[in-house]
Amino acid sequence: MSCPDCYSGHVHSGTPRGTIEKLHGLDTYVTQPSDATKPVKGIIVIIPDAFGWEFVNNRILADNYADKGSYRVLLPDFMFGHAAPVWLLNSMKVVTGKDSSYLAKAWKIPGVVYGFASFLFFNRPGRRYPIVKAFFRALRAANPEMHVGAAGFCWGGKHTVLLAADPEMTVDSGKPLIDCGFAGHPSMLSIPGDIEKMHRPVSFACPENDPQVSLAQAEIIKKIVEGRTGESRGEVVVYENCGHGFCVRADTTNDDVARQAAEAEDQCIRWMQSHF
Repeated sequence: MSCPDCYSGHVHSGTPRGTIEKLHGLDTYVTQPSDATKPVKGIIVIIPDAFGWEFVNNRILADNYADKGSYRVLLPDFMFGHAAPVWLLNSMKVVTGKDSSYLAKAWKIPGVVYGFASFLFFNRPGRRYPIVKAFFRALRAANPEMHVGAAGFCWGGKHTVLLAADPEMTVDSGKPLIDCGFAGHPSMLSIPGDIEKMHRPVSFACPENDPQVSLAQAEIIKKIVEGRTGESRGEVVVYENCGHGFCVRADTTNDDVARQAAEAEDQCIRWMQSHF
């Protein structure tokens, strides 16, 4: 999670249309289909990348999921206000830019190091997963008849995998914490250990150029999850010429990357529809 690509990318333009609510103890961005006549088919909880629940890209993605799949989409503040600052994106462009001067890079490096360290200190999986789990447990209890899916990105991808491996069955419904999951360019995974523990179906969107999950590791994940039968069977889709973060922070001026980011959205919706 300390790789530069985890904190790089582009801010998207758009105006999120959802509302802010306090749900199960957490501030949460809530959005539903823009066509109010469409019935809600289930609940998707987005577990975001390092930039958290207030990042405009994540909220726009939530809106897109709501419209594409007719879902109620929740984007909680699992980080308790300690998301990576958005200014880190611009600082990373300077630090990693080929045209940046040494002076400009030297000026930005201390801030980048601070941004990395602060995020990682507050948001270690061991510290945040109990918060994530408690939210899903409460969500299940409050919505026993609804299907629930988790869509995690980068930092959130790890938590989706942990939820899919969690043995707990919710007390009130007797159901697992999630029906299924989607993991877009997940980070911090222990491969194959984390994958072998999963018992819920997860769909992985893996970019070709990813320092967090290499192509060789993606093949290991694919062999494990696609080699299963029944409700635990998953899938892996590799996106060519894309890098880490493309599902959320894609350069929309690059037609090929923008197209594949949209395809990853459709992958998630298709997966949820097939398991709800």
